[in-house]
Amino acid sequence: MKKLVTMTVLAMTVLFSGIFGSIETEAASINHRVKAADIGIKHIGVKYVYGGTTTKGFDCSGFVGYSFKKAGKTLPRTAAQIYKNGSKVSKNNLKKGDLVFFNTTGKGVSHVGIYIGSNKFVHASSSKGVKIDSMSNSYWKKKYLGAKRV
Repeated sequence: MKKLVTMTVLAMTVLFSGIFGSIETEAASINHRVKAADIGIKHIGVKYVYGGTTTKGFDCSGFVGYSFKKAGKTLPRTAAQIYKNGSKVSKNNLKKGDLVFFNTTGKGVSHVGIYIGSNKFVHASSSKGVKIDSMSNSYWKKKYLGAKRV
């Protein structure tokens, strides 16, 4: 009987540690995405620099990488490489901090931004630097490829 009670307590401990551990992991994941979006918003107005990865100037993936790194998550360097990571997210299930990808060159993934809610995303635009745009904007709507949650 004592062995049965001991095994039951041990099994319950393992079960609950797994459940609470996964909740904690999911909370940390949500937290870094929201932080990255907030960090990105704080950099509105930083100029565009091809290959830029600092507050002196960003390109799109440099901006996303910088924002996520400051939030505690390291991403690959290019938009195409970033796109290979994370879980796909449908457009109607986007959450703050999800990454949105676009084909601006006709050659696959070439632009990335951070979804901030209310159908908007923050990104490093080659013409205006870091700014917020609407996903419904006629240009971006035609170029949209998909979204990922990292």
